[in-house]
This record gives sequence, structure tokens and C-alpha cells, in this order.
Amino acid sequence: MKVIKDVSLSAVAAGFVAVLIGFASSVAIVFQAADMAGADAAMKVSWIMALGLGMGATCFFLSLWYKSPVITAWSTPGAALLATSLNGATYAEAIGVFMFAGGLMLLLGITGLFDRLMRWIPLPIACAMLVGVLFNFGVSIFTSLETDSLIVAVMMVTYLVCKVFLPRYAVIMVLVAGVVMVLLQPHASFNDIPISIGAMSFVSPEWNTSLILGVGIPLFIVTLSSQNIPGVAVMRASKYDTPVSNIISWTGVSTVLLAPFGGFAFNLAAITAAICSNEECHKDPSKRYIAGLSAGIFYALAGLGGATVVGLFAAFPKTMIAALAGIALLGTISANLKAAFDEERYREPALITFLTTVSGVSFFGVASAFWGISFGLTVLLIQNLRK
Repeated sequence: MKVIKDVSLSAVAAGFVAVLIGFASSVAIVFQAADMAGADAAMKVSWIMALGLGMGATCFFLSLWYKSPVITAWSTPGAALLATSLNGATYAEAIGVFMFAGGLMLLLGITGLFDRLMRWIPLPIACAMLVGVLFNFGVSIFTSLETDSLIVAVMMVTYLVCKVFLPRYAVIMVLVAGVVMVLLQPHASFNDIPISIGAMSFVSPEWNTSLILGVGIPLFIVTLSSQNIPGVAVMRASKYDTPVSNIISWTGVSTVLLAPFGGFAFNLAAITAAICSNEECHKDPSKRYIAGLSAGIFYALAGLGGATVVGLFAAFPKTMIAALAGIALLGTISANLKAAFDEERYREPALITFLTTVSGVSFFGVASAFWGISFGLTVLLIQNLRK
């Protein structure tokens, strides 16, 4: 069977690291959103289960179908938006908001508008936006080094040595080094982690027009601009010509189906997708889809684990997780920097895109990734008019 022949330790490890970083880096924001939506303890476990199973199914089956690493995620900016915007809403009304935003994403996908939108964006500008999204993760290596010097220094040295002698397994060796260093810490404790399987709780949606307009539409825009567009940029930068409108449709379907259980927003991943799309995953791009299958399995297991997974990820220091993410993305940041600024005619628009995106500015509740693309395209249009 072709899938079995294509399996490699580095690709499986990339999928695992993607899931580890995806959960550990933003699960706290998801719980803040759940609190704002009025979720009790059982509903929070349902959120984790719905999100894990939804991401697991979409990662696995889309990667298998398209034979490319299609990595999906929950919308972290969307969770942050919900954590500050659902004040006063009932839980059922929040579910209605989730389903509405998912329906808009499904409409964008099935009409083919997303594919046409992405063809209008030159690759250097998309790469510049992606570097802007990933930039702070690279910086986090050194901010983490200041806080947890020994752990991060060992991880960084491990990476540099393995890049020379074991380049395909550099990231997994960094993960192993980080875990070992954490276990050697005198204050490390994994005794209080609960062992349990999650359960899903269905809640029927209620439709509040003001919430749908005030929260549902911004949730759709934030997910589109901060997650799906950078996610497509990762695919294109890695030379995967996957039909993105179909994928966007499936993320919309997943959101609509799983929203009543707490699956508030599914979308293409950018940061974790970059981990599964680079040479550290596998030198042969045609075999990197194994990382997508691996991520799907680990996401599903994480969802089934519920409270256990949340407790496990909470046991690792945030600095270790941040350093792991930054180190895993160094190759992607480097490659996209080159692609963004290699062609002279795109250099200034790409620079504007990068600076806007990395600034983190937000106008009208829309994230900086969207404005980075918009400003970069505007500069490119003005330059073309001048010529």
C-alpha cells in the first residue's frame, strides 16, 4: 500500500509537533472564549473533543485525498475575538454565531470565490505576509532564551548539531531535548494530570441578529484574513497547487456540523502547516502528506483525551513550547523571506506587506494579515500605474 511505503519518522514527528504546538500555544484562549460563551466544565471538554475530532478528520481525509499536507486548525484569532465579544450572549446564541460564520465560509468555498481571490495575490506578497505572521515565533526563541536560558539553549544547540548530522530529524530531536530538560527540572510534576475521555454535549443554536452581525461577520473576516489566507500562502510557498476552494468548503461544513458541540471555527492552518510542509518534514514533497495524516490522528486522540490533554500540555513550560515553535519554523521563515524579496519589482510591496502584518495593527476589528495584503497590493497597483 502506497501510504505505508511513504511513512517516515520525520513526517510523523512533524505531525505530532504540529499538534503539540497547535494545542499548547492557544488552548488557553479557547477556554477564555468558552468562558465568555457561558460554557460549564462539561461543555469545555465538549469544545476540546469537537475541535480535536474536527481537525483530525479534516487533516486526515483531505491530506489523503489530495496527497499533500493539508493541515487545519481552530481559529486562534477567532477565539480571541469571541473571548472579548460574547459578553451578555447566551451559550445557545453563541452557537448560532459559530454556525453563521461557518455557513459564510462554506458559501465562499462552494462558489469558487476563494480560488479566484488567491490568484489575484502575487506569491512574493503572500510570502511576505506569511513571514509577518511567523516572525514573532522566530523572535520567541530568543525571548524564551532570556527566561529559560538552559532549556532553550540546549534545544537550540540540539537543532544546530542535528541540522548538520541528522537534518530530517532535527525538529523531533529538539522536542526530545526539550522534554528531557523539563523532566530534569526539580519542580516538574505530571502527577495531577487527570486521565479521562471527553464527551460531546449538543446545544441547539439560537439566532440573535445583533450578535450575528456584530460577532458572526467579524469572526468570519478574522478567520479568513488571519488563518485561511496565510494557510494558502504556506501551500503555495511549498509548491502545493491544492484546490483551496474545496478545502475551504470542507472547513465550513465542519464548522456548521460541529458548532453545536463547541467547534466554533475550523480553517486552514498556517504556522503548524509550515512545520508539515518544509524539508525537515521530508525531502520529497510528494511524501509530506504523511504529516497531514499523522496530525489528523494525533488531533483526534487529543480530542478524545479531553481534560487529560489539556492537563498534559499545561505541564510543559510556555517558554519551551514557544522555543519549539520558533525553531521548527526557522527554515520556513528563511525560505519565505527569500521568496518575498527576491524579485525587485515586488520588493517594496512585499516590504509594506511584511511590516504591516508584523505590526499587529487592527482596523475595524480585522487582523493585520488582511491589511498587510491590502496595503501591499495597493502599493503594487500604484507602481504599475506609474509604469
